[in-house]
Amino acid sequence: MHYTELDTPALAIDLDVLEKNIDDLQAACDRLDLDLRVHTKTHKTPAIAHRQLAAGAIGIVSQKLGEAEAMASAGISDILIPYNIVGRPKLERLTHLLRTTEVTLTVAADSAATAQGLSAQAVADSCSIRVIVEMDTGSGRCGVQSPSETLGLAQLIDGLPGLEYRGVMTYPSSERVRPFLDEVRHLMDGAGLPLPTISGGGTGSEEISKSLGCTEARIGSYAYEGMTRVGKREDLHPSRCPLRLVVTVVSTARPGQIIVDAGQKAFTSYPPTPYGYCIEHPEIWIKGMSVEHGHVDTSASDRTFKVGDVLSFIPQHGGMTTNLHNRSFALRDGEVEEEWEIAGRGRAQ
Repeated sequence: MHYTELDTPALAIDLDVLEKNIDDLQAACDRLDLDLRVHTKTHKTPAIAHRQLAAGAIGIVSQKLGEAEAMASAGISDILIPYNIVGRPKLERLTHLLRTTEVTLTVAADSAATAQGLSAQAVADSCSIRVIVEMDTGSGRCGVQSPSETLGLAQLIDGLPGLEYRGVMTYPSSERVRPFLDEVRHLMDGAGLPLPTISGGGTGSEEISKSLGCTEARIGSYAYEGMTRVGKREDLHPSRCPLRLVVTVVSTARPGQIIVDAGQKAFTSYPPTPYGYCIEHPEIWIKGMSVEHGHVDTSASDRTFKVGDVLSFIPQHGGMTTNLHNRSFALRDGEVEEEWEIAGRGRAQ
């Protein structure tokens, strides 16, 4: 089936471009002798994660427990959840996952309360939970606030029953991390605590992660190379961005404009404008969206568009768009080669 025959709106992926993105980053990490742990929050698709692992990644990152459950169900065996797991429902799901699968699962903590909750559930369910300490090295999000707090929480985790202390993590990897991390190393060494894992993060951060002494880099958006990577809409291009939303023209009533059958519920809520890159006609662009309609400016095109025409747009934030769809279609030379379940979409719990 050709992509123009798909029922639209349909999320599609150019396999040649996706595979190149996967292979290029893996080769870069291999040259640096740096372990790559791929973040799945962008694509949320086990089929893509398996490709990344086959290329050489050591494991995956799932931002939420629900996404990790979906990936484990698909046979992925090494998962890091760099997130505080808080509350009985999630803790019970976490230990259930550990007890019922062969997955090697690691979680993060940035407080004694989180660590103690993990410990209590691990003891109650007779299992062991691997834990790393999340450090706030400038992101202003989660994470302990100083090297001394990092040591203190690491010592607590190391001494709590049911927990296995595994190291530290930071995000994003940048030069500003260096003094913080150097002091953490000094303190850990003095306390006799190892650092088996120093996990850095951020797409494009592999070289600085290696320079900082990280043992692994958590990288994800490279797979789709959307606006968060290329920087601005005009730099979106099919040679580096494999994701596209296939749409159908449903109205040409207004001169200089067409309406396509995908709006905020298919692309993303409250998108910036102008939006997207049209692969077939780069001179046109989405000037606005309502909930189910895409408003496309065609005034710069000499093409006469017709109702029923099929177009494809590279979305600006692949992760946001992907999370709105249940499946995607893998294309090779425009032909549908595979259909993939986006098993992690909507798994926010």
